Amino acid sequence: MKHPTDRRTVLMTVAAAAVAAVAGSVAAQPADVRGTVTFESGAAIPQGQLKIYLEDPAVRDNARRRITETSIKSDGGSKTIVFSLSSPASSTTSPKLRIVARLERADGWLLARGSTQLEPGSPVNVTLNTVVY
Repeated sequence: MKHPTDRRTVLMTVAAAAVAAVAGSVAAQPADVRGTVTFESGAAIPQGQLKIYLEDPAVRDNARRRITETSIKSDGGSKTIVFSLSSPASSTTSPKLRIVARLERADGWLLARGSTQLEPGSPVNVTLNTVVY
């Protein structure tokens, strides 16, 4: 003979399903964004300040467009610079995120720029291209 399902069994099952769903969504959140920056033609990255940021092109307000940012000093001798950005905290960000890298001189003059689409789970490589004025 089967026992009827009582309220406590149903509540425990629902609670277990809720915990599993929350654990799954937490585990699915991306880790920090890591990648490399190179210069066009494989040359050494010139001396300057490298600003790397995660940008959401779906946001129209330029002040809120940048999600996270980091700065790295280039000594002019490296062909590759490794970077890490914290992942976006908001789950409402666009799936069209891109990584932008800007190389500036000490006086703020832009020397090179590059960007790439962020593909979750794929290695990020941004190639800087010389800016022509």
